[in-house]
Amino acid sequence: MADPKNEGFLTYAYLLLYIALSSGQIFFNKWVLSSKEINFPYPLALTLLHMVFSSVVCFVLTKVLKVLKVEEGMTPEIYASSVVPIGAMFAMTLWLGNTAYLYISVAFAQMLKAIMPVAVFVLGVAVGLEVMSCKMLLIMSLISFGVLVASYGEININWVGVVYQMGGVVGEALRLIFMEIFVKRKGLKLNPISVMYYVSPCSALCLFLPWIFLERSKMDDHGTWNFPPVLLILNCLCTFALNLSVFLVITHTSALTIRVAGVVKDWVVVLLSAALFADTKLTTINLFGYGIAIAGVAAYNNFKLKKEASRDPLEAPAAEEPPQRQESRPLISR
Repeated sequence: MADPKNEGFLTYAYLLLYIALSSGQIFFNKWVLSSKEINFPYPLALTLLHMVFSSVVCFVLTKVLKVLKVEEGMTPEIYASSVVPIGAMFAMTLWLGNTAYLYISVAFAQMLKAIMPVAVFVLGVAVGLEVMSCKMLLIMSLISFGVLVASYGEININWVGVVYQMGGVVGEALRLIFMEIFVKRKGLKLNPISVMYYVSPCSALCLFLPWIFLERSKMDDHGTWNFPPVLLILNCLCTFALNLSVFLVITHTSALTIRVAGVVKDWVVVLLSAALFADTKLTTINLFGYGIAIAGVAAYNNFKLKKEASRDPLEAPAAEEPPQRQESRPLISR
């Protein structure tokens, strides 16, 4: 029988690992994309490398070394109708989200991400997955108001970056909706490792096509193919380690715990970015607005968890979906 103290220690260790890797990956990507020393302002190429690396490592771990297991049941029909749209939306999310780092600070990008529950809920209502209620309307209004206040307090606002970041939010919201419609309702059980195995190659292909037309010629012209290989491998390894940490956290904690960890991580990113990056200037209005938005996100998470807990066990979804940025995120590359 496992020692409860050891179990508790492992849980906290996994949570700290997740928070550290998630925050660190965001800072790492920002540094690679915007640093004058690295000189690699190509978010499409960077995200494509992450997906190719993830695809190769997943294949080696599951099919060659066989240390991890991929869930069975995937068919060509399910892959085409479910994995492809999910992979496409995931590629869009990472591409646009990483591009935003070229124009806005990490802290402000994180504040804009707080609008995610609103996007998911509105799209859910549109497709019949969610039902509008006075309580949810109040929560969505609170989150939206907080994000607006945080945006109003931003000193160096760049609307191009805002558009890219909001595009990434919409892409992620669509991915979550597709996960609900195409995967969970078909009864396909996919753990995070399986999602990585199936989705990464599809996302890589979706990123490869626009990369050819949008970034390859620029990279050829500027001679940026000499990106330091050690730094490149380290960046990809951090991304994959982050994915594995999500797997560990989901396995050893509850949905509530990881949602709380997500909120803590967001605050860590916002506050640390002010110390690490010169383009981050936090104001009192910034923090006040973000605090309001996070309070709304916490209320949303609490509402969703109570709703899930009240479900009849027979009606529960076939597979628990890991919570994304606050909510679900089987793959993270930010």
